[in-house]
Amino acid sequence: MYRIALCDDDEREPACVKELLDKYREAKGQLDYSLEWFADAHALLRSMEQAGKPDLVFLDIYMPDKNGIAAAQEIRSLGSDVPIVFLTASTEHALNAYGVDAVQYLVKPLAQETFFHAMDTVLGLIQKAKESQLVLKTAHGIVRLQPDDIVYCESQKNYQMVYLAEEECRIRMTAEGIWGMLKPLSQFARCGRSFILNMNHIVSIKQEEIQMDNGRLVYLPKSRTAEFKKLYLSYYFE
Repeated sequence: MYRIALCDDDEREPACVKELLDKYREAKGQLDYSLEWFADAHALLRSMEQAGKPDLVFLDIYMPDKNGIAAAQEIRSLGSDVPIVFLTASTEHALNAYGVDAVQYLVKPLAQETFFHAMDTVLGLIQKAKESQLVLKTAHGIVRLQPDDIVYCESQKNYQMVYLAEEECRIRMTAEGIWGMLKPLSQFARCGRSFILNMNHIVSIKQEEIQMDNGRLVYLPKSRTAEFKKLYLSYYFE
């Protein structure tokens, strides 16, 4: 079931989008979805804070109080990578739309062909994201993580502490096991025997101290400092 959010102050739009979604389902095969309509950006953002991100957001640009571009910027500032498709009556903001990594920019009235193309693109991205997920077993059950959500991992004997932006998971796995999963991804680097760091989450490296963007500090073994700094600079500049 795909959770789709539509944020548009025009009360006629939900019926229009639902009709196109139903036609897409008929043309492409099974598409289980729920469509939730929000009349303004504030309501959408509140819902995302309380219920989590939907699978897709259709977002109008011209709305009172907070326009769609500003809403998309706030969604991205919260760290959400949810696919956004803009719906608007003008092409004026097309460049701004791609500045927030919008998937598509559709001009009203919506044409079936361009709508179908947008849906093909979005579902392809969602499927690719699912395929790249890591499936890990904790004491509380199975968790699915996107690699980019991992800030760093710390080895604790036969367990791994996986640190995310605001939480952590204790995984029963060896250091070699989790390194085998992350090693093919260029953003991850091993630091000594205890740490695997996502270099996209590094804020600074000062002597043997690494500041991560979740506020935590990682201390490098002195013998590994120069080697890791070289690896970090190579990742960003070569």
